[in-house]
Amino acid sequence: MTKVLTGLFRARRNDAARSDLFTRSVRQCAEYLAAHDGASGHRQARLAAAIGALTAAHGSPADDPFDALLGVGRRALEVGDADALQLALDLGESATAIRRRSRAAWLLLGRALDGLGRADEAVAAYETHLELHPDHDASRTTVARIGTLREQRACLDEAAGLFATDDAAGLFATDDAAGLRDAQARPAQRTLDDFAAYTRSRVAEHGAGDPAVRRLVELYGRYRRLADEGRVPDPLLGGGEPIGVGGLRRLVAGRTVCLVSGAAEAAARSLGTGLDAYDLVVRCDSLRARAGGTGERVDLHAVSLRGDAPWEAPAWTEHVGIRVVYGDPQAEWRRSVRRRLVPGAQDHVGDATLRRPLSDPALMGEGGWAGDTTTAFTTLRLLDFLDVSHRLDLIGFGLPGQLRPKEKEWVMAHATNVDESTMRIALR
Repeated sequence: MTKVLTGLFRARRNDAARSDLFTRSVRQCAEYLAAHDGASGHRQARLAAAIGALTAAHGSPADDPFDALLGVGRRALEVGDADALQLALDLGESATAIRRRSRAAWLLLGRALDGLGRADEAVAAYETHLELHPDHDASRTTVARIGTLREQRACLDEAAGLFATDDAAGLFATDDAAGLRDAQARPAQRTLDDFAAYTRSRVAEHGAGDPAVRRLVELYGRYRRLADEGRVPDPLLGGGEPIGVGGLRRLVAGRTVCLVSGAAEAAARSLGTGLDAYDLVVRCDSLRARAGGTGERVDLHAVSLRGDAPWEAPAWTEHVGIRVVYGDPQAEWRRSVRRRLVPGAQDHVGDATLRRPLSDPALMGEGGWAGDTTTAFTTLRLLDFLDVSHRLDLIGFGLPGQLRPKEKEWVMAHATNVDESTMRIALR
């Protein structure tokens, strides 16, 4: 009886909270209309009509005003000025609080944040929308927009670092270029104007022939192109769709995964047939797929850049669904992937956010691992970090030389089962 009463009280509190959020949203709409009394235009008229529908639905006990709330948000996005975008943001925040698993609510919130220039927050909202809406084809526009925002962020970050030791005052900060990193938190047009002014000032100060200035101009051009046209498939990235952590998580979610060793001893066990039971087969570096041994399937290919000039190594010509390349520093990673990726040889390619998952503070951020960790261990840790696969196995990595001692120690400490007959180490 006590549990029943507790449930009833909790339901009443939730209903009261929902009602308060709807009431607040209606009040925000009324304040917007009062501030824009006399505004004309068909978009303003549609927004006013949508607000009327929300008010009516909220006042009717028989109606659920949630869809009407979303409708007002969408009409506010169509108006598109700063006040309307702020209204859309307020309604998006209320909608996600009312229904945490509403795909449409998170999309509204992401688009409002995007329009206001709060790109990092917009990406987070878009990714939540995609997690609730995993149909990739239907979400292609949102995926592309995330890619655009991330590439714009990369442009700003790199541009800010070009003159990091410059004593002259920049236009983004009082004494250096650090403020450039914060530019994407401003409305899009202001960011473009400020970036253009910053570029002109550096050209005037250092001259067009300065290497850093040439790079800055290139970054500004790319940023401007992204703002005007959005992100398009980069032929220099092998025509594959760039994916970050969220994209990889969606592609792996709910699938059984195995990482297969390229060791000759593993191939001699004729394990290929058993690998067909997995949804995703992962191989590393030189692939070494052997029919009749460890099979030929390669769904995800992970590779680490090694040597002084990794961009001069052979191209990756084998077709795979996903290719992830690890490497540091970023300039060498970028040069390598652009020279070694082959158009049509991958459907998806990991972007710069996946190039160093173990040490990246935005991902695992772990110290204590050498820079030359094996590709297999890095990939295993990345997949374990994503935590979206109910089965994650290593095949053939118990053999000598496949993992470094410290890596093998970590694997065995986290293993849930070891089957020597099939050379399988299970982590799930």
